[in-house]
Amino acid sequence: MKKNSKTKANIIMLLAIVVLVIGALLLQPKGEFEGSDGAAEEMIIEIQPDYEPWFEPLIEPKSGEIESLLFTLQGSIGAAIIAYVIGFNKGKNKNVID
Repeated sequence: MKKNSKTKANIIMLLAIVVLVIGALLLQPKGEFEGSDGAAEEMIIEIQPDYEPWFEPLIEPKSGEIESLLFTLQGSIGAAIIAYVIGFNKGKNKNVID
């Protein structure tokens, strides 16, 4: 694949992401984009009010911002590991072919 066609593909992907984000915000302008944990907890309590969780969290973050930070950090570390493995294997395969 030529460098120019890779650049075009990257630009198209970035534009598609922007369109998806803006589209979601336009479709639900007053929508609440919250996680599924809170919704699941509400549903469980609605279905079975006397339900008791099996365990409690080891550490309770002091605020929602810290919880979001930890969640984002966890996702970033996972993405970095996956990107490293893919890049390593691609580089290893490129050295074998050359």
